[in-house]
Amino acid sequence: MTHRILFLTGTRADFGKLKPLAIAARDAGYEITFFVTGMHMMERYGLTKIEVHNMPGVRVHEFLNQRPGDGQDIVLAKTIVGFSDYVTENETDLIIIHGDRIEALAGAIVAATNYIPSVHIEGGEVSGTIDEIFRHCNTKLATHHFVSSEQAARRVMVLGETESSVYVIGSPELDFHAAPSGVTLDEVRSRYDIPYDEYGIVIFHPVTSEQDTIGAQAKALFGALEDSGRSFVVIAPNNDPGSEAIFDVLAQLPKEQFRLIPSMRFAHFSELMKNANCMVGNSSAGVREAPFLGIPSLDVGTRQTNRAQASSVSYCAAEDRAAINAFLTREWGNRHAPDKSFGEGGAADRFVEILASDSFWASGLQKAFQDID
Repeated sequence: MTHRILFLTGTRADFGKLKPLAIAARDAGYEITFFVTGMHMMERYGLTKIEVHNMPGVRVHEFLNQRPGDGQDIVLAKTIVGFSDYVTENETDLIIIHGDRIEALAGAIVAATNYIPSVHIEGGEVSGTIDEIFRHCNTKLATHHFVSSEQAARRVMVLGETESSVYVIGSPELDFHAAPSGVTLDEVRSRYDIPYDEYGIVIFHPVTSEQDTIGAQAKALFGALEDSGRSFVVIAPNNDPGSEAIFDVLAQLPKEQFRLIPSMRFAHFSELMKNANCMVGNSSAGVREAPFLGIPSLDVGTRQTNRAQASSVSYCAAEDRAAINAFLTREWGNRHAPDKSFGEGGAADRFVEILASDSFWASGLQKAFQDID
């Protein structure tokens, strides 16, 4: 019997991590479907559902789970209803969720309450916001855990999960970055109208617990970057509460110095990163992909607190203009040795190797808390 695997994706970021796993599973003979929701469905963020539809050999189901201004609780409720309707009407043998987004939490709840086996990708990690709480909730709801590092595996087990349910596979997006992107930098520049020979990348997302100050943080950060005189490619923030305040700041930036892009194809973003002089902001790409590629990055604010310890990553508050200037002066174009803390680019192979095991599919759904000796 061919197993039916359902991937839930709500953002361009989690799709970049799930795609190599889905490709490997598809090529191994599994029936793959993507439940596409969240930012993917919103034109302001690049209508990235198109990228999912461009994957050959997979099925795609779309669900609009939010309207502008919806709170996270409302988005959670809508996603639970839509996802539950889908799994009720379509037989599913395994649900794959990723990380710490509200859509992933909805998927984990639906899987658990409908007694469908589920895999949580990249559990056991820490950050400085409510996202970490969502991530740990997903761990407790999921039946299997495919983590990025031994440290993450230990944290999952501290949460009471059995060692037999935890598998270290590395971060899946590194599979893409470890290989040639398939496009040239000139093709990237042409497609996205990027005029700079040298550039940094900036991604600054809202922090849901700091909505009252996130606009001021963005103004301070981009003010310092503007005063540096350097050129930057800016990827638009995600749609978490507080994004409007960031968009207001981005709208005022000089267009000759800042190229704002709603979203990018993953191959193009990979090539852009590989040739960047630095990365600035609070995206996980700055503490995971950038160190893997040896690119210096400045982690700004609290969103990725304690997420990574790579030597190529610097840290500061958004208002710390001196630290931002010092980073740009010291690190602009300075290459570092690749950091392998989150894997070396073979996550998809490990993923299908685990799925090929009869014991994986035979494991029960009744969970028991495993105390630490």
